[in-house]
Amino acid sequence: MFTGLVQTTGTVRSVEARGSETRLCIGFPSSALPDLELGESIAVNGTCLTVETFGKDWYTAYASAETLSHTNLGTLRPGSLVNLERALALGDRLGGHLVSGHVDCTARVQSISPAGLSRIYRLSFPAEHGRYVIEKGSVALDGISLTVNACGPDWLEVNIIPETQRATTISGWKPGYGVNMETDLIGKYVRRMVAPWTGDDAQSTEDSSGITEAFLRMNGF
Repeated sequence: MFTGLVQTTGTVRSVEARGSETRLCIGFPSSALPDLELGESIAVNGTCLTVETFGKDWYTAYASAETLSHTNLGTLRPGSLVNLERALALGDRLGGHLVSGHVDCTARVQSISPAGLSRIYRLSFPAEHGRYVIEKGSVALDGISLTVNACGPDWLEVNIIPETQRATTISGWKPGYGVNMETDLIGKYVRRMVAPWTGDDAQSTEDSSGITEAFLRMNGF
């Protein structure tokens, strides 16, 4: 489990592709991720991967065919920058929101516009995920916890403040870039939980749930 607060950016040192699978070697500032352990989880661009081997300022992780099919990790090359976050420890501050590290889809950057010192990014994504994206709700984009400013059935906008531009890879995003997107974890569980009472298939691509504010209140949400 993660929070979407990127701890540091790393640099891909090598990519060892074997058929439809890949092993990544990622370097990072030696003081940023101290005391790594074998088998621990680190989110790479929001994708939960397991540490296989490591040194003072690097580690390796394996990405399966399933992971590559749902994320942008297959586009990484030596020199690529990535967002890194270690797993949340019990008792830590939850400064972002609950992020599982299981990417739902890749969203595509459509436009970038200035807003004072901030930047507004508009992204499109497959419409079947739109049910979990709500205005002022949370979304993780390349592992960054962000608030949805505005949204539609297959698009969303986020406002990126200067600190986020500085501390993450987001300043390098360009129109057309594919971003790992994880929608709100709690929203997915709520939808699955109420499906038996609404006749709604939470895996369906057609939104005919009939879930209303009155229904949720009546059932204790």
